[in-house]
Amino acid sequence: MSSSLSTRLKYVSLGVLVVQTTSLVLTMRYSRTLKEDGPRYLASSAVVSAELLKILACTLLVFREHSKYVRALNQVLKEEIVNKPMETMKLAVPAGIYTLQNNLLYVALSNLDAATYQVTYQLKILTTALFSVTMLGKRLGCNQWLSLLILMAGVALVQWPAESADASQQTSLSAGFQFVGLMAVLTACFSSGFAGVYFEKILKETKQSVWVRNIQLGLFGFVFGLIGMLMYDGQRVRESGMFQGYNKITFTVVVLQVRVGVVCFC
Repeated sequence: MSSSLSTRLKYVSLGVLVVQTTSLVLTMRYSRTLKEDGPRYLASSAVVSAELLKILACTLLVFREHSKYVRALNQVLKEEIVNKPMETMKLAVPAGIYTLQNNLLYVALSNLDAATYQVTYQLKILTTALFSVTMLGKRLGCNQWLSLLILMAGVALVQWPAESADASQQTSLSAGFQFVGLMAVLTACFSSGFAGVYFEKILKETKQSVWVRNIQLGLFGFVFGLIGMLMYDGQRVRESGMFQGYNKITFTVVVLQVRVGVVCFC
């Protein structure tokens, strides 16, 4: 009975993840193309906001794991994060890569349509498989390799140029935007594959709670994201604030990013 319940929960989690991921892509694309009065929200700011909410969400989960005792929560965070600096520093690498990846996804969706982005981003399955083989020593069967080849063929077909009546009206500028978007999503695929496998390797080598690891990951992600925001959008932040251009759609994008990140580890 418990095995059946566990299987159902896995399928429910998978279904929720699919719905949330699809909603995130469509909402993020809409938020980057929506024309409104005033400045558009900063992608770097949205990344920082998502990291803050992830830290808060994972802290609440650790709090719940320890019978909702504040003292127990403080003790766990002190022992696992403050008193183990070398273990915590291991998360700096994937955190930096995830921060880069999250910013690249905003660039990609600002320059590609949602369908092209969604299909192309599935190449992260291939990069994750390759890094799993090289870093974790996993072996893939013939059917798995065949599935990956079919995936690559599907992505290639999506990128194949299609003739249309208004093809002559397409400018080199729009082609340039599409190239930037494609390069951004491909880079994100490789970074996602490496960071995911690296994080999995760390989880297997230690006995720390996955939520504690995610707090460590979020702390570094917040620092890296904040540095990136100040470096590339510092002037705009000083002029109009970090939350310039935020609206209901922006907050929805940030919350969906957090929910997808949390569900992935459930």
